[in-house]
Amino acid sequence: MAFVHPWLLWLLPLALLPILLERANSRSYSWLAMLPSDPLSNLIGLLLKILAALSLFCIILGLAGPHSLEQKIQRLGVGAQIGMVIDRSASMDDPFAGGTSEGRVGETKSVAAARLMTEFVSKRQNDMIGVVTFSNSAMHVLPLTESREAVLAAIKATAGNSLFQTNIGGGLTSAVSLFEQVPDSGSRAIILISDGAGRVSAEVQQKLRDWLERYHLSLYWVVLRQPFGVSIFDAKYQEHYEEALPSEVELYYYFKLLRTPFHAYEAEDPKSLAAAIADINQKEKKPIKYLQKIPGHDYTQLCYALAALMIALLLSVKYLELRTWNTKS
Repeated sequence: MAFVHPWLLWLLPLALLPILLERANSRSYSWLAMLPSDPLSNLIGLLLKILAALSLFCIILGLAGPHSLEQKIQRLGVGAQIGMVIDRSASMDDPFAGGTSEGRVGETKSVAAARLMTEFVSKRQNDMIGVVTFSNSAMHVLPLTESREAVLAAIKATAGNSLFQTNIGGGLTSAVSLFEQVPDSGSRAIILISDGAGRVSAEVQQKLRDWLERYHLSLYWVVLRQPFGVSIFDAKYQEHYEEALPSEVELYYYFKLLRTPFHAYEAEDPKSLAAAIADINQKEKKPIKYLQKIPGHDYTQLCYALAALMIALLLSVKYLELRTWNTKS
C-alpha cells in the first residue's frame, strides 16, 4: 500500500476526537445521579462515537490518496525485443516511386517507413521495442519499452525534418546499447531502415560483430532503393569487380560475414517496403518471456464512499432523535 500524499496521515489522530469528547446532552442536567442507568443508550452512544471516528478516519485516508503498488507478472507469449534503427538523412525526404493501393502518391520514404512501422507495432502486443534514429550522429529516441503509446509516438516523430549525412555505424552501435541492461527474453533483433549506407570504420565493424554476438541479436536491413539505383544483390559486385564497391554493397557484404543471423531486403516503393516489413513480422514471431504490468488500484473513492455511508447513518440517527423529541414535545 502506498499514498499520494503520505504526510496527511499525520492527521489520523484527529479521528479520535469524537470518542474523546463528551456528548452535549451529558451536560444538560444539573445532577446526573437523578437519571436511571441506561446501558443500551450508553452502548448506542459509544457506537455513534465510533462511527463518527471511522468517518473522519476514511476522509483523512482518502485525502492521502491510498493505492496499491504496480505488479509485474512473467508471462509466455509470442514476440521479440526489437531495436528500430531509422535513417533520418536528407534523402529520406525524397518520394517513393509509384503509389499504394490506398492511393498514396508521392509519399516520402520517411513517411512511408513511419506508417508501415506503425502498422507493424500495432499488430505485435508482446514486444519490447526501442527506437534509434541517425543522420550526422545517432539519437536515442526511446529505450526498450512495452508501452505501445510511447513506441507509436516515437515512430511518428521520425517523420520530421532530416539532416544530410548517414552515420549508419553510430545508429547501429546505439541500437545495440538498448539491450545492455535488459534481460534476454529469448528473441532479439535490430531492424535497420535506410536508403543508403555511409562507410563504417574497421573498428566499428569489429565492435558491431562482437556486440551482436554477445547480446544474441539478429539483424534485418531494409534498403529503400531509388529506381535504377545500386542494388546490393547485383551479381556483378560478387566476383572480379575491380572498382571500389558502392558503400551499401560494401556494408551488405560485411553484414553477410556476421556470426549472427542477418537478412536484407530491398524496397523500391511502399508496396515492396510493406512486403519486407511483413516478412520480418513473420520471422520474429517466436516464444518469449515477458513481464506484464498490472497497475495499482486507487482506493480513494472507496474511502470517500465509506465515509459518506457512515455520515449518512449518523444523520439518520440525528433525524430520528429530533423527530422523537418533537413528537414528545
